Amino acid sequence: MKFSKYKPSRKILTPLKHFAGRNNFGRITVRHQGGGHKQMYRHVDWLRNNENGIVTNFEYDPNRSAYLAKIYHEPKDIKNKAFSYILAPKGLKIFDKVISVNTKTKNILFKTGDSSILANFEFGDLLHNVENIPGKGGLFARAAGTFCQVLQNASSKHLLLRLPSGSQRFVSINSKGTLGVVANEGHILKNLQKAGRSRWLNKRPSVRGVAMNPVDHPHGGGQGKTKGGRPSVTPSSWPTKGQPTRNPRKKNSLILTPRKSKQKN
Repeated sequence: MKFSKYKPSRKILTPLKHFAGRNNFGRITVRHQGGGHKQMYRHVDWLRNNENGIVTNFEYDPNRSAYLAKIYHEPKDIKNKAFSYILAPKGLKIFDKVISVNTKTKNILFKTGDSSILANFEFGDLLHNVENIPGKGGLFARAAGTFCQVLQNASSKHLLLRLPSGSQRFVSINSKGTLGVVANEGHILKNLQKAGRSRWLNKRPSVRGVAMNPVDHPHGGGQGKTKGGRPSVTPSSWPTKGQPTRNPRKKNSLILTPRKSKQKN
């Protein structure tokens, strides 16, 4: 997938401000954040309400792992030219036409990048940018290389999907999704190669608690290397390494199979 040589359209960009993990009082609430290269936020069309469009080029987005496809929408008037960004699925090419179907129809052959309500998709289709609530915008499968799979045909008010986490969930047939797998599936294999690239990405170094003094961390201090003889905790003395620290979520009747929880160390 080749990127465009032209700069992004300023009309669909917004300056993005970094807060370095600090709250409105200026106190650090999330560690290991700060610095980073200046970035502009690309407004992605999560709703896909525009009926049709043509892919003009592909662009890199510094704010997400997925690539973006720039779509030109055919205006009724020459003065009302409009461009928008969508997530670039694997296999999409320049000058491909993409459509959006908002009603239940039959005998339509969808291609990669086409968006429609879930009632129009069939068993085994791979989707991305799937809505959880109709009209709220895509929520599931937006990262690079992710997808949702249709596990049963639409026969009632809901459709069964397998999410990227492995869980199976019922979603309304009126929710929208886009056909295809998000491109850049090799993103997970990327190696930063040097510490400087982490600083470009707004990531600051992480220091081990056992290497600190007792005033800085509960694991700090001691003669030589020691764990302190206590369970691993965070700097604020909350248990870590998999032990739950919040009340369990209420059961959702739409989740058929929950995602697998991480094993405790």
